[in-house]
Amino acid sequence: MNSASEEHGGRRAGRRAGRGSGGREARRAARTGGADGARAPYLLRKLKPFEVLGDEALSIIEENADTVLQEIGIEFRDDAEALQIWRDAGADVDGQRVRFPRGMLRKIVQDTAPAEFTQYARNPANNVLIGGDATVFVPAYGPPFIRNLDEGRRYATIEDFRNFVKLAYTSPSLHHSGGTVCEPVDLPVNKRHLDMILSHIRYSDKPFMGSVTAPGRAEDTVAMAKIVFGGDFVENNCCVISLINANSPMVFDDTMLGALKVYARHNQATVISPFILAGAMSPVTVAGTLAQILAEVLAGAALAQLVRPGAPVVFGTFASSISMQSGAPTFGTPEPSLVTYGAAQLARRLGIPFRSGGSLCASKIPDAQAAYESANTLQSTVLSGVNFALHSAGWLEGGLAMGYEKFVMDADQCSMQQAFAAGVDMSENGQAMDAIREVGPGNHYLGCAHTQANFETTFWRSKIADNNSFEQWQAEGEQDAAQRANKRYKKMLADYVAPDLDPGIAEALDEFVVKKKAATPDSNV
Repeated sequence: MNSASEEHGGRRAGRRAGRGSGGREARRAARTGGADGARAPYLLRKLKPFEVLGDEALSIIEENADTVLQEIGIEFRDDAEALQIWRDAGADVDGQRVRFPRGMLRKIVQDTAPAEFTQYARNPANNVLIGGDATVFVPAYGPPFIRNLDEGRRYATIEDFRNFVKLAYTSPSLHHSGGTVCEPVDLPVNKRHLDMILSHIRYSDKPFMGSVTAPGRAEDTVAMAKIVFGGDFVENNCCVISLINANSPMVFDDTMLGALKVYARHNQATVISPFILAGAMSPVTVAGTLAQILAEVLAGAALAQLVRPGAPVVFGTFASSISMQSGAPTFGTPEPSLVTYGAAQLARRLGIPFRSGGSLCASKIPDAQAAYESANTLQSTVLSGVNFALHSAGWLEGGLAMGYEKFVMDADQCSMQQAFAAGVDMSENGQAMDAIREVGPGNHYLGCAHTQANFETTFWRSKIADNNSFEQWQAEGEQDAAQRANKRYKKMLADYVAPDLDPGIAEALDEFVVKKKAATPDSNV
């Protein structure tokens, strides 16, 4: 894995007004899950974040990050414009290495970057808040392979891409359409971004991510967003969010820098994410890794602010440990969770939204290993206070494969986390004193009025787990969780109904894609 593998393998809050097209509420509810689960545009956490570091430890890490920036610096490779931006801002530019006065980058970010912002969807009911107490669950990103029980593992196609967009759209617990939900290797590299963005817009009306594999592809993403939302609206509101990976340790390459500048200039959000395999791309210790992450995020986020003050930025990190015996990445282990908790605290102190976590695992199939590792990652995602949770559904094989069964299993667990994060109901109904009085000593609550009034909505229920008797499970074919998930995703795709899309917008998008494809020959770079 390298820093590209996620693609391949005061402060202003955004306004909450919406725009775009959508069908009638009843049809929309049916398409987005209806009775299958509670529908909300994003998860609003009512639990305080779990914190692992005190103020002294956080101050030490911040000081160490400033030392990294001042003494070691960050390389900005093959981008003369970025280097000139830093010269003009007062940084010390030595070749491609840039060093920064202590506190310079923190001040740039805190002066103009928004603490939270709204990403707009073409259906206003699906606008998401990024920051604060909100968590947005986003599908996995970048796998070149897919896996399902029927076919096993194979290269992904554009049809798989469309399927995962549809599954995300019809999953109430997933709040976002995502980005490169899988890599459609049946399309030319230089043109596939057009089909991917078109699929997000056509098959979903949830928010989506943009292409970052070349500056021109980022420009195409912005142009397509302007067809949907209007040019002026895009320039003044966040309609696209995109992943900018630092090439850790302490390098930004010209591809990522080019995309970052495009999106920042158009006021679109960038997630500045160091790609960390601790022990290979950062120190083996949590504190050392956190100092490097903070330094890299500050450099990328500050550059975005210098390109366009106020452009939304997200403090991101993808943190994993590695096997010291094989060098392979490991997931669901304690140390990356501690990095996530610590980085979330650093992001809150910096004052910008935070991205990390997901449902990560190294397992090749949706088995017990996948479940344990993904559950460990997802739990720390919610408890740490992650705002933008990329890789929340579908991730297998360290991000190399997107699993159909794993996708709906993960979405099920995201639904559970949504119920957990709602906290304890302390309303009169939640206190249940009437029930306690009615039942009294020695009786049961099954028939009391309070239970009857609440039984349809009380207790979160999995759509995948089997809680029936052994005899009933046996009579129904002795299916395991993956087999039940296989049936579920197929039913979701069979029942899928596309969201409304204005015919004029659809025609304009098609014309744009046709013209862009015709303008250049196919290429695999």
